[in-house]
Amino acid sequence: MKQDVPQPWNALLAGAGALSIVFAWQYLLPLAGVPSYILPTPLEISRVFAKESTLLWNNFWPTVYEAVMGFLLGNGVAILLAVIFVMNRYLQAAYFPVILFLNTIPILALAPVIVLIFGLGVMPKIIIAAVICFFPTLVNMIRGLESASANEHELFRVLSASKFETLWKLRMPRALPFLFASLRISSATAVIGAVVGEWIGSDKGLGAMIIQATFNYQSGRLYAAIVLCSFLAIVLFVIVVTIEKLVLRYERH
Repeated sequence: MKQDVPQPWNALLAGAGALSIVFAWQYLLPLAGVPSYILPTPLEISRVFAKESTLLWNNFWPTVYEAVMGFLLGNGVAILLAVIFVMNRYLQAAYFPVILFLNTIPILALAPVIVLIFGLGVMPKIIIAAVICFFPTLVNMIRGLESASANEHELFRVLSASKFETLWKLRMPRALPFLFASLRISSATAVIGAVVGEWIGSDKGLGAMIIQATFNYQSGRLYAAIVLCSFLAIVLFVIVVTIEKLVLRYERH
């Protein structure tokens, strides 16, 4: 019989796993002959943070803004459209296949078109981040809104509930677990979208720094920017999980 890891051990085991990887990265890879210009050690990356902290943080905040705004825009539109589709099956039948087709276009192919339309400002980065968040949330939200059982719908009809009351008191609570599952994914993909947008055309942001560091063979700066991207995605993920716990706890009460 499979046994779960006791709760107090989860954090300890996660920390031990992370430390073992950092130890191997710091000491074993140099012993294996991996040069620092290909993979600098954690200590070398930390020196870059100490030496170039102002440059790194100045490029960090534009990416934060683009990722957060893209996250809010993409998921907000997806939630609204999911509600519209569930309330009107004809609109869903007409437009969901179109959205499905657009989702098949790789974001790296779509990003230059978005930059061409909206220019080189901050808006195309936000839109690219929004696009990459949009489809998973739309699909999960539709599925969640449709997850209530036939008996539950029948009960609401017997109680003469309106469409809005059924949506707010039945469909939305059933959709919350599906929604937050997609929001967890979007917390990382929003950062990816912002970075991709900065790759296409930008002189600031972590994506622009990654491109510049790559072409200039500045491996320490490159990996420092990657670490900040990962840090941003983790922070957004933790925020989403915290909000999820608060919302679901409120729903239970």
